[in-house]
Amino acid sequence: MSTNSIRKIVKQDFELNTNAVQKINKILEISNHDSRNLIPILQDLQDEFNYLPEKIISHIAKELNVSEHHIYGVATFYSQFKFIKPGKHIIRVCMGTACHVLGAQSLLDKLSRDLKIDSGETTEDELFSLESVYCLGCCALAPVMLIDDEVYGSMTAAKVNKILRKYRKVDKPKQTKSGTGKK
Repeated sequence: MSTNSIRKIVKQDFELNTNAVQKINKILEISNHDSRNLIPILQDLQDEFNYLPEKIISHIAKELNVSEHHIYGVATFYSQFKFIKPGKHIIRVCMGTACHVLGAQSLLDKLSRDLKIDSGETTEDELFSLESVYCLGCCALAPVMLIDDEVYGSMTAAKVNKILRKYRKVDKPKQTKSGTGKK
């Protein structure tokens, strides 16, 4: 994990409020508070919160009477679990054979440079997360990038710039009379 990833993990401030605790406890009740159900518990928690914040890990460790280290050991074994809050838009770059041969690595490198993040990270403004995946099933459109549920095929550097501008324009903070941006 890069220094930027660690900084982003520390920066994130997930609030373990009453509402969150109720959602967590409901998930734990479904699993009978049984630590043998840890993977389905983690899957349900991630479905609910979009990632696994440190405070949730600490809470379920106490509830299940297991160590946080055990939970992290299980969760980090599987690539499906995320510990960094995802951005508003998730960019996935296909690294499958057809995409790789047709320039997917260059596409991923360009996105990484432009967004100033590595694969698996989220931008400072929390607008984008970047991921590399191993097949999107769109080989005829290679190289392929997916943003949220939208497929972008036959990708080039010029197309990347245009597409990112479109997402940034839509999510640009509105200007108020005082000149400060508010969403």
